[in-house]
Amino acid sequence: MTTTEPSVLPIPGLSDRAKSPRVLRLHPDDNLIVSIDPILPGAVAEGVTAISRVPKGHKMATVEIREGEPVKKFGQIIGFAKVGIRPGEHIHEHNCGVHDFARDYRFAEAAEPEHVLPVAERRTFEGFKRHNGRVGTRNYIGILTSVNCSASVARFIADAFNRSGILDDYPTIDGVVPFVHGHGCGMAGKGSEGFEVMQRTEWGYATHPNIGGALLVGLGCEVMQIPGLMEDYGLKENENFHTMTIQATGGTRKTIERGVEMIKEMLPRVNAVKRESVPVSEIMLALQCGGSDGYSGITANPALGRAADLLVEQGGTAVLCETPEIYGAEHLLTRRAATKEIGEKLIGIIKWWEDYTERNRGEMNNNPSPGNKAGGLTTILEKSLGAAAKGGTTTLRGVYHYAEPIRTRGFVFMDSPGYDPVGVTGQVASGCNVICFTTGRGSAFGFKPAPSIKLATNSDMYRHQTEDMDINCGDILDGVTIEAKGAEILEEVIAVASGKKSKSEELGYGDNEFVPWQIGATM
Repeated sequence: MTTTEPSVLPIPGLSDRAKSPRVLRLHPDDNLIVSIDPILPGAVAEGVTAISRVPKGHKMATVEIREGEPVKKFGQIIGFAKVGIRPGEHIHEHNCGVHDFARDYRFAEAAEPEHVLPVAERRTFEGFKRHNGRVGTRNYIGILTSVNCSASVARFIADAFNRSGILDDYPTIDGVVPFVHGHGCGMAGKGSEGFEVMQRTEWGYATHPNIGGALLVGLGCEVMQIPGLMEDYGLKENENFHTMTIQATGGTRKTIERGVEMIKEMLPRVNAVKRESVPVSEIMLALQCGGSDGYSGITANPALGRAADLLVEQGGTAVLCETPEIYGAEHLLTRRAATKEIGEKLIGIIKWWEDYTERNRGEMNNNPSPGNKAGGLTTILEKSLGAAAKGGTTTLRGVYHYAEPIRTRGFVFMDSPGYDPVGVTGQVASGCNVICFTTGRGSAFGFKPAPSIKLATNSDMYRHQTEDMDINCGDILDGVTIEAKGAEILEEVIAVASGKKSKSEELGYGDNEFVPWQIGATM
């Protein structure tokens, strides 16, 4: 394809910053740079004169990239030139796209022995130690629902406590939370993927260390029967865990009244649990990102990855998820797998997703979202390479299915969609008791029962949404090191785990983000 060279004229009155904008070269093999400042036509960066406008966080070619040749960022392929791209040209979806290409997984070649501090040298936080030895960072009473048909009743019961002031007399209790959803019936039963995912999610919340007491409410005639769940997962009613159905209790009003009485009986016992010093190794950290931009993989995500490494060094657990958002970067994770089997399990999940999207007439590159693209992300490969940075650099110790209980310490991966509430719901069901959530566009997000810490990827958004953001990682672009920011993030994780309220908690987020993954036909 032949292209025409445009006329590039310097713009009169440009400031020195505009004439020589700040840029980043992320790897010697890259054929592009990333803008820190907007690049205007005529500006010069790394000796290359811009021939088109390049917004902040976007990419500019530094050499000629012929049609069909790979476009590289982080030293990795993020796409292929749809047309010839000239030096100084803005690289984005108009000239860069994705097609299949071979990836060399090299299972377990980079796995290393974990450096974990001795127990006596580990830091501590103030947590709630449960009778089974697990440790919570919050102390909620949860009202779970087996089916959408009992959602309103669960909300009515919770409202009776949260709006009445009753909890003022029980200061150790963080709240009564209804975990409602739109599923539980009209689905294939036992043995189907969707049914098993829903059961695992319910069990994970019913037994979560951040839940001091739980009430499970059903309708009575739904596909996901409460007795079946209890039998399959060994749940038994006790003084802090009760179940009931609307049909067996006698209708809506009687169920609400009975539910309120059950929780009132729990209040003194749940409130009696006090925080105590426990090792930081009891923190299981959910690694999340949403509303990503071109800086996510440069600032907040690698900083969170450093915090994850520091947590693993303390004997803790860091959980990466969102399978569609590691697609194209999975070969970097398979190299870090502790064993070939762990790496192969991850690739098996990738292949499941390729089939899943195809049979639903989708594609893995339906990501990035419009907001991601506006922020500078062009392809799913680019987004995934940045998203995978949240996982740090330590050995991949395990790969888990959605909401599967995580029993391995260290860095692990859990399968989930890339939609943030669904991914976090699975991570929390798997046992995560704190969440770190990076964002470049300004995602408004919080979660119960696990506190969510928001990390801004750029300073402009941090200043614009300061009430939502806990930490600014944009100052990495001004010289703060990844190592220093990772240490800052870990300090905040420890403080929040010990009871400090995150910004999303102060705003009251978390009542509507419980969104279990619905797999399979609705019938």
